[in-house]
Amino acid sequence: MLDEFIKKESASGILLIFSTILALLFSNSFMSPVYEYFLHIPVEIRIGPLELDKSLYHWVNDGLMAIFFLLIGLEVKREILGGHLSSISKIALPGFAAIGGMVVPALIYYYFNKDNPIAVDGWAIPTATDISFALGILSLLGDRVPISLKVFLMALAIIDDLGAIVIIAIFYTSDLSTLSITVATFSLLTLIALNAFGVSKKAAYFIVGTVLWISVLKSGVHATLAGVALAFTIPMKAKDENQQLFSPLEEIEHGLHFWVAFFILPLFAFVNAGVNVTDISFNQMSDSVPVGIMLGLFVGKQLGVFGFSWLAIKMNLATLPEDSNWLQLYGVSILTGIGFTMSLFIVSLAFTDDSLFQYTDKLAILIGSFASGIIGYLILKLCPRAPA
Repeated sequence: MLDEFIKKESASGILLIFSTILALLFSNSFMSPVYEYFLHIPVEIRIGPLELDKSLYHWVNDGLMAIFFLLIGLEVKREILGGHLSSISKIALPGFAAIGGMVVPALIYYYFNKDNPIAVDGWAIPTATDISFALGILSLLGDRVPISLKVFLMALAIIDDLGAIVIIAIFYTSDLSTLSITVATFSLLTLIALNAFGVSKKAAYFIVGTVLWISVLKSGVHATLAGVALAFTIPMKAKDENQQLFSPLEEIEHGLHFWVAFFILPLFAFVNAGVNVTDISFNQMSDSVPVGIMLGLFVGKQLGVFGFSWLAIKMNLATLPEDSNWLQLYGVSILTGIGFTMSLFIVSLAFTDDSLFQYTDKLAILIGSFASGIIGYLILKLCPRAPA
């Protein structure tokens, strides 16, 4: 399961690079009008009085990304119940590292933007880590990086994603609709009841989950949270019609992983990473928002992850990953500055007007992420291996 997860995430990370390059080529060439038209293609679903009318861009961010968060929720639940987050000893190092990797970048961003009441809403942008991109970089290094560090990075990114879910739920919600919240609550209670009564039919969870997603979408709470809520109600173990034990959670996770890794995330990157850099000047990139994002990702993430890891190990609260050394841990800490898809997602929530900062926020995410990826790769490539 672990090897398959890492291989898929690594391949997805490489595909994300190509999707980003393609988006930048489209948005900075004669194909720019075609790219903009593609983003704003209207897609409408209507059933009686119920109407969902959004652009393709919003369907990707509000719809397909809900499936991505469903997968994250399934991974978090599986890891908590019996994986790399199932005990204090296993969660200690990635847990401390993830906390540092969220707190320090947020403080750096806040320092540069505390006097701007609009810009300060983006404090969570540099707190994210893109696990697909980061594992994709690690895959290029082969066996130069011990499996323990890959597990550390995976666990850290999962905790990071869990933190992002909490941040989105608390800080990035709009005016709430009482009716929609009521329907969403009833749907969630129904899902919990299905789990409690041992219902193993995956279709039942998806049908109620669809109602949950629509009601959350209409409620003012971000629709991706419906995916997480659905994931936590799907049973880890159940019995089929023949009383044979199986795992609905693992089956759904296995079925979704390919589509998320090779379709949803690359498509998300393509529709969000297209920044017209020809219209952005150096002076604009020196403003507080892009500077806060770039330094938050490239400096804040590595300081927070490595610093908190060092403290946890020195205080005997955690141990250095097996067969690794401090320089390798530092190299992986730099890779956590690859915010990319998660940072792009949060920027779409923090600044709903794409052009608010003339797209310097998105370009800053790309610069900070690519700098973290390149420097982290070089350090891991050049540093000596730890003695076995």
